[in-house]
Amino acid sequence: MSGCAAPPEIPRWFDGFQRFPIRTASVNGHRIAYLDEGQGPPLILLHGYGGSMWQWEYQQLPLSRQFRVITPDLIGSGLSDKPPLDYRPEELIESIRGLMDALGLPTATLIGNSMGGGVAIGMALTHPDRVSRLVLIDSLPDHVRERLVSPLMQRALNTSVPAWLARFGALFVGNRTMEAVLKEIIYDHTLVTPAVLDRSNRNRQREDMITPLMSLRDSLPLWEQHFAPKLKEIRHPTLILWGEQDRLFPPQVGRDLQTTIPQARLIMIPEAGHIPQWEQPQVVNRHITEFLQP
Repeated sequence: MSGCAAPPEIPRWFDGFQRFPIRTASVNGHRIAYLDEGQGPPLILLHGYGGSMWQWEYQQLPLSRQFRVITPDLIGSGLSDKPPLDYRPEELIESIRGLMDALGLPTATLIGNSMGGGVAIGMALTHPDRVSRLVLIDSLPDHVRERLVSPLMQRALNTSVPAWLARFGALFVGNRTMEAVLKEIIYDHTLVTPAVLDRSNRNRQREDMITPLMSLRDSLPLWEQHFAPKLKEIRHPTLILWGEQDRLFPPQVGRDLQTTIPQARLIMIPEAGHIPQWEQPQVVNRHITEFLQP
């Protein structure tokens, strides 16, 4: 494991409200990039499909006042390595377990948004002793394809475009697509500024982002087979936060998830879409902090 002395292709700093040093850890032979701020009970923040650590930029400073906040780029995403894996759910889960081992964390609260919620659920089911609590934010549900109401995202899941053509599109016609995606997942379109769009495009155009994304898409049936049927087996204290204007998975999906996970609590976040921790950070941070009080 290394600290701030990262390889040249990894920026030295993460730019949010303030600058946070980007660290790296070797996990199962692959480099995982992450932020590590604050002291106290550890929280691990897991981003969604196609995302990166910047989706948690408004959590670093507020939550680090009480907690140790660890924010990785999932393997295959952002600044982390993108090895030639199948990107099965088990591989993402083991990368988080390996990161916890590298950081000497026997347990942590896992906070996951969208696909990151699916990884958090998988950790809770596969390694229940490593998870203290769960916070699921507009999380991956069961029967994903049937519950996904966004035509744009349905096309992304169902496309048969070969990887080389997808890479071409990402480089030459991807800006318009990225803006459409952001406006699909973000309720308040005034937040989709040129700076946010530029950052999202730079993340998407990182070397060989497309192959892991397509592999993750193709491994979705494994989520449905191995993890979605076991949601009722979760025994961890669980908070579910859901954007009231989520255009991908509507609020009823969050309500169904609450009834499936024993003793889960559901809170709807007004004026927020699929990433409410980014659109309504003060509200989300307050709910997380209150849930985690002893």
